[in-house]
Amino acid sequence: MPDRRVLVRGGTVVDQHGERRADVLVEGATIVALGEALAVPQGATVLDAGGCLVAPGLVDLHTHLRQPGGEVAETVETGTRAAALGGYTAVIAMPNTDPPLDNRSVVRHVLALGRSAPAEVAVAAAITLGRRGEQLSPMGELAQAGVTLFTDDGAGVQDAGVMRRALEYAGDLGVVLAEHCEDASLARGGHMHEGAWSSRLGIPGQPALAEEAMVARDIGLVRLTGTAMHFLHLSSAGSVELVRQAKAAGLPVTAEVTPHHLVLSDAEVASFDPVFKVSPPLRSGADLAALRGALVDGTLDAVATDHAPHTAESKEHPFDQAPAGMIGLETALGVVATYLDGSLAPVALFAAFSWQPARIARLDQASGGRQGGPLEEGRPANLVVFDPRETWTVDATQMASRSRNTPFGGRRLIGRVRHTLYEGEPVVVDHAAQR
Repeated sequence: MPDRRVLVRGGTVVDQHGERRADVLVEGATIVALGEALAVPQGATVLDAGGCLVAPGLVDLHTHLRQPGGEVAETVETGTRAAALGGYTAVIAMPNTDPPLDNRSVVRHVLALGRSAPAEVAVAAAITLGRRGEQLSPMGELAQAGVTLFTDDGAGVQDAGVMRRALEYAGDLGVVLAEHCEDASLARGGHMHEGAWSSRLGIPGQPALAEEAMVARDIGLVRLTGTAMHFLHLSSAGSVELVRQAKAAGLPVTAEVTPHHLVLSDAEVASFDPVFKVSPPLRSGADLAALRGALVDGTLDAVATDHAPHTAESKEHPFDQAPAGMIGLETALGVVATYLDGSLAPVALFAAFSWQPARIARLDQASGGRQGGPLEEGRPANLVVFDPRETWTVDATQMASRSRNTPFGGRRLIGRVRHTLYEGEPVVVDHAAQR
């Protein structure tokens, strides 16, 4: 049987080389031709990309797939279907599962589940056993199993000595540590950002200093060890400034921001709706402005969803008892395109969603992976086709995720994924999942 052929016709290609008008012809899992007005090969599937941007598939650095142990909220299957609908061709599964991803057998289990998924599933393993922050996980064995990113996400490593040893091992292994920056002694008991709104609402708050103190500590450890570190879901102006200074000093640090921290402030909590409870908490309007500016100027390297599914029952608890987290895979690109309209050119937008996250996670082609482009003949056919003009309303009941805890339900977005190709296969066609 001949290889499948797909022609993505009429779009504008956006990648590391800039923007250019080109059709893209895919054969099997590989791009075989780019050019204007390519002929349609016999038997080829034609995907209309008229008026759309055609870019390397998105890569999410921060996805909670919940499996094993949390299948009632999400599975690898449902989470990656949501990812494909959002334009993602790769996701990094976070380790706070049950049991946690702190040993080779659980890591292999999740990787096996991902083999039939409509997007690549890579695994972030825990830095410490049980994510307890005390004893290092078997990082060498996990690296041999293919893990390139390690994090205790959901908790910061509180012991600086443990984090120093982890960085030293990571440097020897050639892997990246990613930190959830939260000083537990400062954050303890807080359920939203500490500020004017927490005082007004009578909800105990977490000061931005809880994040910033650990960012500062870990930058010092990077300086001491010379090992690269990635900062997860930064949320405050102070954190951004610390990263900016570290980069100016030539330190090997990278950082991400979520769509919800870019566009939602702590004022949303006035509704007392637990859908707006997230960790780190939604911050002030001044923090939002600083985060947006840092994404535009390149201080923040990537947009990551922190897709965190929770059942409806758990999110119906009172605000202080509900779990923190929001889903975001299906809405992330549309949210950022809508709310940062005009601030990010297409190349900068897709850099933050695609090739820069791929590089950070070592999933890029320079590291032997298949993600992040550029779109050239002979390259892997992982593509997203995004219509920047389509207007749509987010409907939580129609999402592929097993959970419904989106803060954007009912909101009107401008910009939507039309098609997604994973390893050359159209897994989303005209907004609809194909498998």
